Parts: sequence; structure tokens; C-alpha cells
Amino acid sequence: MSASPPSPAAALPSVEEAVALGLTAAEYALVVDKLGRAPNQVELAMFSLLWSEHCSYKHSRKLLRTLPTEGPRVVMGPGENAGAVDVGDGLAVAFKVESHNHPSAVEPFQGAATGVGGILRDIFAIGARPIAVLDSLRFGEPSSPRSRFLLDGAVSGIGHYGNSIGVPTVGGEVYFEAPYEQNCLVNAMALGLAESSRMIRSAAAGVGNVLVLFGASTGRDGIGGASVLASAEFGEADEDKRPTVQVGDPFEEKKLLECSLELLERGLLVSLQDLGAAGLTSSASEMASKGEVGVEIDVSKVPLREADMEPFEVMVSESQERMLCVVEPARVGEVLALCHKWDVHGTAIGTVTDTGHVVVRDGDRVVGDMPVAALVDDCPLYDLAPAKPPQPLYAAPVRTLEPGASPRETLLALLSSPNVASRLPLFQQYDWLVQSRTVRRPAQADAAVLRLPNGRAVATSIDGNGRRVACDPYNGTVANVLECASNLACVGAEPLGTTNNLNFGNPEKPHIAWQLTEAVRGLGDACRALDAPIVGGNVSLYNEAADGPIYPTPVVGMVGEVPDPERAGRLGFSETDPTRPDVVGFAGPFRPHLPGSELAKLRGEPLPDGLPAADVAAVRAAQEAIRDAVRAGELSSAHDVAEGGFLVAVAECCLAGDVGAVLDVGASDDTDRLLFGEAPGGFVVSGPEDAVRRLAERVELDVFGRVGGDALEVTVGGERIDVPLAELREAHRALAPLFP
Repeated sequence: MSASPPSPAAALPSVEEAVALGLTAAEYALVVDKLGRAPNQVELAMFSLLWSEHCSYKHSRKLLRTLPTEGPRVVMGPGENAGAVDVGDGLAVAFKVESHNHPSAVEPFQGAATGVGGILRDIFAIGARPIAVLDSLRFGEPSSPRSRFLLDGAVSGIGHYGNSIGVPTVGGEVYFEAPYEQNCLVNAMALGLAESSRMIRSAAAGVGNVLVLFGASTGRDGIGGASVLASAEFGEADEDKRPTVQVGDPFEEKKLLECSLELLERGLLVSLQDLGAAGLTSSASEMASKGEVGVEIDVSKVPLREADMEPFEVMVSESQERMLCVVEPARVGEVLALCHKWDVHGTAIGTVTDTGHVVVRDGDRVVGDMPVAALVDDCPLYDLAPAKPPQPLYAAPVRTLEPGASPRETLLALLSSPNVASRLPLFQQYDWLVQSRTVRRPAQADAAVLRLPNGRAVATSIDGNGRRVACDPYNGTVANVLECASNLACVGAEPLGTTNNLNFGNPEKPHIAWQLTEAVRGLGDACRALDAPIVGGNVSLYNEAADGPIYPTPVVGMVGEVPDPERAGRLGFSETDPTRPDVVGFAGPFRPHLPGSELAKLRGEPLPDGLPAADVAAVRAAQEAIRDAVRAGELSSAHDVAEGGFLVAVAECCLAGDVGAVLDVGASDDTDRLLFGEAPGGFVVSGPEDAVRRLAERVELDVFGRVGGDALEVTVGGERIDVPLAELREAHRALAPLFP
């Protein structure tokens, strides 16, 4: 059925205008075919947004269908505002990660702040109270003034929003690499807690039910953000895109959060959806699509904060802190009264219909009429044309460590390198203790741990080394998943579910399509092997500028269960009884390699063409052994080996516990690879000797030293490395000047 033409007739947009809004000429022709006529201004704006890469996932949806999404603990999977897993006693933890990359590259403070606001709304849109935020950030090298500007703005924006709304920022990661110079990445992950029986979905239902918009008023901020800003490569005129960045107000969101949760607690809503990318256009259309109904909206009833807004501006505005709900007519009064109580705008703006159309009115005048299926379901999905690039995509990094450096010099250089140095100066910008749930906070453990009301705890981590994936999209992504799960194992957590944010360049280019295809294959295989299904996520493409694409960066977030929060693991060595010091062991199927490592970067080596495959089953077995030992209270510390390799991991354990260690790691025909090579599956553990020996019954393990003293003393092949803790600490604080 073709949509009836809105009246009165107005001048129709041209194909050139459609292309300027992000549609291709072929897509515009398809829109005309779906409508049975040319679209008007309102309709074209709505199609350009819902058919954008950011909203439709038209280059990635077919790949995403290959991911594992079901599991015994999955309560809510992909397709809703956030996913959720069962944590017992009728409770569920909701979680999701999303990107705000392009807005943050244009205006880093508001881009990052509204990224946090948006992911929090995804959490309470399903009826969960937000309990934590994590962030995953990528910038160019910190020697770059632009990168320092973006870093400062993004960190300030994350802290401003999270600290103001009262949600702790409990963890995250940041990497500095030249390919992110023009396209920084700002990914935010949030967790929420809900009673499973009170969670709500977004599908509109009930012909005759009322659409109520509540929250902040609507302005012109964010118009075109999803189609023009987030679904195209960056050009030279990025500054001209500043008006498309949304402006956030965390205090308005706090009122919106409490209002939404009370509405749900009272059972007043049929369905609920936040207004994110594409604003009213996406929220109303997607609710209608999921419910297989139609909706009618009157834009003249939408509360505005700017005069003379055109109907299309109202429909596509991305103003923040707004929600759309479906309410039975008899309960509209109660809903509006509750909105008044929380001092948020609450306005009935439309109804649910049986037409299968989205109809937009401006008072008595119809200004848009489109089939829901055409808007949401019939966007063309593209088949990628992946091809491995015949030559390297990325230039070799700049050398900062000369060949022939001693192991001692190498250790200090790695500890002070931007990708290894302590993140504590960054985390100190955030409130990680608000809500009083935080059991393990940044720098205390490999994963954050949050106490639950049922006496258990939930652990969470986020990881995504882009350089590894640039070397080998499949094996690099597998390694990222294993790293995230290893972080959970070190605090005693079993993975329950996974979220992801796929950050890539232009998928229309064969080499980027190859990176994306291989990374998704690796993500799916690793999550299946770990029984950690994907419950939701986000895709951010076109992260590319004139000087080339970013490193392919699939960011992985996981949530796991900790039975006893008092036994959650720590990464720092401890010296409780100097007469019986803990022993230090190295556990796991660790097969280190130097190509693609942090040391290779410091040496200015080009990225290798491929990485060794991990034995995923063996790594999982090691994770389970470490997890069980932590849960049994047998280990004093557990820390997985990541960037910088084994000796960096040991130094981090010393610094976290403020105590030294004396080690003898034996001889090696390749000392650098032994001490500084990287691979999944390695763990530095400490504890009473009998406990560590018991762990050796389940996993490869060598005991090679003891905790104690005020220095890290390592003997390798007869050569001794002796570094006082004070010197280690000074090197590790290399990022502190960025956060005075």
C-alpha cells in the first residue's frame, strides 16, 4: 500500500538534496518506489536518518546475524535498548556499549558527555537502574596537541555527566595510536540492575493507546547527527559539523531517570523507548515496527525550546534527555502527574494506530505519511566485498626505544609508554564509589566488581586492542575476547554475557570489509567457545579521514558473576607475614610473541601480517582454574598478562601492592620474547606455596619467586635486573602530567 500524499503540496526535495543528507541516488529511487511518489521534506529527512548506516546497520546487519545470542542466563538479547542476564533471586543485570566517536571528534566534551547520557538511557529504558559506567577511549599519540585536546575534553565530559548524575565510573581503557589522530573513539558501557519481572520492552502495542513524550524540551541540537555526522568519513570541514553535536544536561537526565523508574514501578507504561540517534523519528518508527502497528504524531504538541522549528526539525532533533512511552488512555493523567512531580515535560503527542504507517501532523495538516515497513524494515542491506589488502594499511610507528636496550631499560620504557602507564590519573577524574556498590575499583583489580543486593556481586571489564586486530582481524579479535574473560577470571567471575562495539573504517572499501568480516567471525567463535553470548552492542563505521582508517577496533565488554564479593580477586602482591612470604607463580598456556606487541611499537617495527592463533580451549581451562582458586580464597593476587608482557605484569603487581618481589625465571634463548612478549592465556599469581602448588595440578604453572622487599629483582639467564619500587612508580606515572 502506498502512502497518501501529504497536503497541501510543497516543493519537493531533489535527488541532490537526498544525497546531501546521506542517501545514495539508488536509495532515493527506492524510497520513491516504496512511497509510490516523491518524498517531501519531512519524509526525506526521516528516511535519510533511518536508512543511515548509524541507524540501519545496512553494511553490518547480515554479519551480526552470525553472532551467538542465546544462553541459559540471557534474559534480554539483541533488539532491545540493552541486553540483560540473570544474576539470581529474580534480579537481572542490563548492560550495553555504544559509541559517540564522530561527535567527540568534533566537540569532545559534549560528544563524550552525551555518549554517557545516551547509554544510561538505554539502561533505564528497559527498567534497570544504572549502577556503573565504563569507557573505552582511543586517541592519537599524546605528543599531539589535538590528541591532548580531545583526551582532556572527552575525560572531562565523561566525568561531568557520570559524576553529576550519580553513577560511578568503575573502569575502562585508553590507548594512544597514530591512526586515531583524526578519528578518536569514545565508547561508553553502562550496567544497570533490575527485577526481571519488571523489565519492559519497546514495542508499541494497543491501538488507541497514547504516545507520551517526556523529559527535556526539543531544540535544534543534534539535527543530522546520525546521517551526516556519524555515517560518513570525516573531511576537512569537521568544525562545520559542530552544530550537529548534542548538548547534554545530567541533572535533567537524573530527573528523567527517576521519573522513568517510578512510572515503571507503578505499572503505568505499556512500552518505553529512549530518544537517541534520529530522535522522534527512530523512537516512534522502531516502536511501531516492533509492535507491528502504526503511529500518528502531532509535532505541534512537542514542547520546544526554540521558536519556529520546522516539522522536520522536530522529528529529527537529537536533543538529549527525552523518552517516548505508550500509555493506555485511562492512565495518561497519572503519567502526566508523575512527570510534573519530577519536573519534566510530559505531553501526549500522538496515538497508536492500526494503519501500519507513521503519520506526522502539524496540527490539522498532514506533513508526512510513510509505511512503517518502508522506514524501518525495508532499508537495503548490502553485501560486503571483502578482500585482504595486498600491502600494509598502516605506517610503522615512530621509534622511541633504540635497539640494544637492556631488559631494565626496556621495562622502564614500557611502564612509561602511553599504552601501559597507569590510568589512575585519568580515573581520578571520576567518582567510582558513589552508590556504595564498588568492591573492586580501578587499579585494584583486572575487572571492576559491584556488590548486588542478593549478597553476590557482578564483575565487568571492557577491552579492545586495535593494533592486534590490525595485525590479524580474526586472531586479534579472539585475543580481545580472551583478554576480557581473563580479567573476569582474575576477580573470580564467570562470564554471563558479552556486548560489543565494532569501530571500523569505510565498509564500502574491500580491505575494511575484510577487517570487519574477519573480526566478526573471530568475535562469534570466541564467544561461542567461552559460552558468553552477545546480548547487544553497536556498530560505528566510517571512522576514516584523508590520511586513512583507524585501526579496526572491536571493543568487547563482559559481565560475570562473583558468588562472594569478599573474595573478589586483587592484582596487587601482598606481604601479610614476612616470615612466610607468598610465592609468585606464572600460570597458563602462554606462548608469547613480539611482533605486534607494545615493545615492537616502541622499536618502530611495522605491523606483522598475521598473529599466532590462540588455543582457546586451553585458555578457557586456565581461566576456569584461576577463577576457582580466587573463589576459594587461595590466591593473594591474580593478574593476566597483557600489553608489555610478563615482566610488565609482575611490575604492575608490585606497584598495586606496594611491595617488591625476587624472581628467578631461568634461562632463555630469547630474553626479550620471554620477558616482554604478548599472547592470551598468561597469569601472574601469588599466594601461599601450598595453594599455588595446588593450582599447578590444573594448569601449566611455574613457581619462580617470592614476594617481599622494596624492589623488583629478576634474574634471567644469570643476568640480574634490579629496579626499586620508587623508580618503577615514577615511570608508571608518565600520564600524570596530562591530568594536573
